Amino acid sequence: MTLFDTTPPEPSTPKDAPLPERVRPKTLEEVVGLTDLLAPGRFLRNAIETDRIPSMIFWGPPGSGKTTLARIIAKTTRAQFVTFSATSSSIKDIKALMEDARRMRHGRGTKTIVFIDEIHRFNKAQQDAFLPYVEAGDIILIGATTENPSFEVNSALLSRSKVVVIPPLDRSEVMTILKRATRDRTVGRYGIELTEPALDFIAATSAGDARQALNSLQLIVETASKSDSPITIDTAKTILQRRSLMYDKSGDEHYNIISALHKSLRNGDADAAIYWLVRMLEGGEDPMYLARRLVRAASEDIGNADPQALVFAIAVQQTVHFLGMPEAGVALAQLVAYLSAAPKSNAAYIGYGEAVREVRQGDNPPVPLHIRNAPTKLMKDLGYGRDYQYAHDFEEQTAKMECLPEPLIGRRFYEPKEVGFEKEIRERLEKMREKRN
Repeated sequence: MTLFDTTPPEPSTPKDAPLPERVRPKTLEEVVGLTDLLAPGRFLRNAIETDRIPSMIFWGPPGSGKTTLARIIAKTTRAQFVTFSATSSSIKDIKALMEDARRMRHGRGTKTIVFIDEIHRFNKAQQDAFLPYVEAGDIILIGATTENPSFEVNSALLSRSKVVVIPPLDRSEVMTILKRATRDRTVGRYGIELTEPALDFIAATSAGDARQALNSLQLIVETASKSDSPITIDTAKTILQRRSLMYDKSGDEHYNIISALHKSLRNGDADAAIYWLVRMLEGGEDPMYLARRLVRAASEDIGNADPQALVFAIAVQQTVHFLGMPEAGVALAQLVAYLSAAPKSNAAYIGYGEAVREVRQGDNPPVPLHIRNAPTKLMKDLGYGRDYQYAHDFEEQTAKMECLPEPLIGRRFYEPKEVGFEKEIRERLEKMREKRN
């Protein structure tokens, strides 16, 4: 007896199941959004309707419809449909079921679709266990993940699967789902109605996550008093107290938003930079992580165009350490605004990179004798420090003396820009170069 001997009937949804489960679409026609994927003639719709499902990875944010699509496939396909859990499936279990799938394919000609929700939680060994069966065509793999599959799915498995990007639902689509849910009889039994602005507030604060929006709706109808009906936006805010932002401190969205913050700052857009800063802080990001990134930006993007930027950034880092949140949020916003408005120069950043490349790939010639230290008589006899000229003895504070190794004489690593304080630095360096020539 194996899991493939019989096909169990689809379980009915319990009456006390969470609202997102009770109103989950059962057919493609009931799915809200995903028009680019499910419109007539599109790849995914054709694959489902013709029962020609390839191995796929559904990649999208929470509550966007990944599991719903998998369940619709399970209901419509003539193949055996098996689900796996990363937390309870051992390598031995996986291999045993995969061998059953192979026998079913070769013995009865029956396909097996394997669905792995949150495939990013499967470790490399677990993912590898599926690979030979996918490669041989014994199973069709469907994985769902909120994380970038480029980083979380084995490259061999990824190369044999089609990545289907599931976009977040927009506000109007979430609104449609909420209005449909208010007609569900399990919601109606509470006798609680919501105004249009209240529903719109739930939709707007769900960040495209239908599951979160429906859970919020359920919380409101189950905890509100009938005397509060119809629920206004103010009542909804009071009950929900605080929205849960779509932000995973260790996931893909973390890197997306910190990238948006840094690039907005670099582009001089203080409004956008402050917005992304607050998105991260409200999502629970460590303020010290943000302080460190802003210190980096002060050096990498502003540099000597405004040397005070780095001083200010270190001061704010200390402020964050001393004050903590929420008070330190204002100091971080102050720094973001300053860095956005500051003149920008990446000359030091580029110069450092050029020097690193030269050192790593170059011959690393010896230090010229005249600028070597000579603490002993032997070193002096060998010429260490001979003909060294003390810069303070010259009016321009530079001597006609080469400080680079001979093979690198004339090489420029630092090229200051004509912006901010760096313009003055450029002028000073040019004067000293002229005196040395």
